[in-house]
Amino acid sequence: MAETIYTLCILTSLACAWLLFASYRRTRYRLLFWSGACFAVMTVNNLFLLLDKIVFPTVDFLPARLVSALVAISMLLYGLIYEKE
Repeated sequence: MAETIYTLCILTSLACAWLLFASYRRTRYRLLFWSGACFAVMTVNNLFLLLDKIVFPTVDFLPARLVSALVAISMLLYGLIYEKE
C-alpha cells in the first residue's frame, strides 16, 4: 500500500511541474517557472522517499531528501521574493 501512495505522490508532483511549465511556456510569467522548478525538485524528493522507504530500506537517503526539500523551497521562495510581476 505504501508503494502505491509514494508512487502517486511522485506522479502528482510530476504532473504539477509539467502543468506549471506548460503554463509558463504560454504566458512567460516567471513565477510559474519558479513554481514548476519547485515541483520538479519535489518530484525528485518524492523519488528519494520511495527509494529510502521501499527500494533500499537499509540505505539512508535522509540527507538527500532534506537537501532536495531545501532546494525546492528555496527556489519557490526566490521566485516569490525577487520576481517582479
